[in-house]
Amino acid sequence: MVGRNEAKRMHKYIIMGAQGCGKGTQAKMLKAEFDLVHISVGDIFRWHIQSHTKLAARIKRLIAEGHLVHDDVVEDIVKQRLQEHDWNYGFILDGFPRNRTQAEFFLESYDIDAVIHIDVSDDVVFERVLARRLCSHCGLDYNLIHHRPAVADECDVCGGKLVARDDDNPDAVRSRLNDYRTKTEPILELFRRKELVIQADGSLSAAEIQQSIRAQLKLTGSQTV
Repeated sequence: MVGRNEAKRMHKYIIMGAQGCGKGTQAKMLKAEFDLVHISVGDIFRWHIQSHTKLAARIKRLIAEGHLVHDDVVEDIVKQRLQEHDWNYGFILDGFPRNRTQAEFFLESYDIDAVIHIDVSDDVVFERVLARRLCSHCGLDYNLIHHRPAVADECDVCGGKLVARDDDNPDAVRSRLNDYRTKTEPILELFRRKELVIQADGSLSAAEIQQSIRAQLKLTGSQTV
């Protein structure tokens, strides 16, 4: 539902942060309040894997090893998704860009209102990511720290078995963190030059992070966070 004061305004955001920082949760909260389309590159990759597309084997191998998917593949996926133009009130792009090449491609092709950066320490990343679980049947996300199932290892909704993602292991987490710190985090400077970046403390609760984001973006919604 679009907030009363936001009815005629379109919002276009990028959300960034290391894995486990809460990007997906914050994106979904903004989506629900402001009718944004949440474009998650990771979800698109997982769809390819589940649908056994031509890209699936290539993507699955790279993700399992903790590596980034090649720039040309990611750029094509993002371009095709944005060309669908199903975002009447805007979008929040999650998981892109991840390096300077992708950032420059995006800035040359699109305009945005802000980059939302959720800052979190490496220790918190390891704790959160290694506690993540996924229902093997319906795909619902769980976290053994903040969102435990009622019955251990069993989905509350469909009863499916909860499993860790292939890429949620210490070696892959360490590799992805290194990629993020060395390749992704530095591109924030490109966006800062255009005064587009806001920052939230990822160690806070989901509600507190959302309040911080809305305050900095001057968003007024109808729901209470």
